[in-house]
Amino acid sequence: MASKTESATYTHGHHASVIRNHSARTAKNSVAFLLPHLTPSMRILDIGCGPGSITVDLAEHVPQGQVIGLERAGSILEQARELASQRGIMNIEFVEGDANGLSFEENSFDVVLCHQVLQHVGDPIGMLKEMNRVTKSGGIVAAREADYGVFVWYPELPGLREWQTLYDRVARFNGGEPNAGRMLHVWARKAGLNDVRSSCSMWCYSTKEEIEWWSGSWQERALKSSFATTSLDGKLATVEDLERVSKTWKEWGEDQDAWLSIPNAEILSFKK
Repeated sequence: MASKTESATYTHGHHASVIRNHSARTAKNSVAFLLPHLTPSMRILDIGCGPGSITVDLAEHVPQGQVIGLERAGSILEQARELASQRGIMNIEFVEGDANGLSFEENSFDVVLCHQVLQHVGDPIGMLKEMNRVTKSGGIVAAREADYGVFVWYPELPGLREWQTLYDRVARFNGGEPNAGRMLHVWARKAGLNDVRSSCSMWCYSTKEEIEWWSGSWQERALKSSFATTSLDGKLATVEDLERVSKTWKEWGEDQDAWLSIPNAEILSFKK
């Protein structure tokens, strides 16, 4: 087991507006690239599980197996446990831990997954090595990361480019890499992962409900989440700047033609 600990700060934090966003993630809309490779008795580790919405879904795909959700911010795990309880999922466990130094033996899991995690860590290559360490021979290391540099939206409001630039600055100030998607396959190679298969999928928000959901989330996150706190404490933005970003997301959300797509890179590594 490695002893290294995390050096970066999680950009989004765990404000209610962030958790609501993350709770909408499911196995189907977030890790569909992995699902065809699952078998009923697999043991799975989901790193950075957050409120557990993906983790609980995965447990339903391996009814004779086991899923462990690992999260560094232990405070959010009660919500994850409550979700599992509500859905009657028994083959699941949620634990607090640091993925830089996993408290599991080598060759412990059939699948080790992280979703939207590597962009927020100080050493993504090191974390992939650690994920590979605890994966069994013949098992799978899987990861999916967005790329903030290539978000696409309509209408082209100038304030959204301001938000994108500020987000990049905040994420890098925290020690992360906001354009992780385009680098994911390179990180996998440098981590020594073998038989790496790359793909890409999109989140696309186009319905009235989807637009309102994303718009409302970022209206609040721009002012109240850790993104806002870091922007101010790091002197990366002023209160007025954040209010302008929030108002821009509101304006975008009220446009009947609003549309947003988020590219996500994916890797599957089949360990020899």
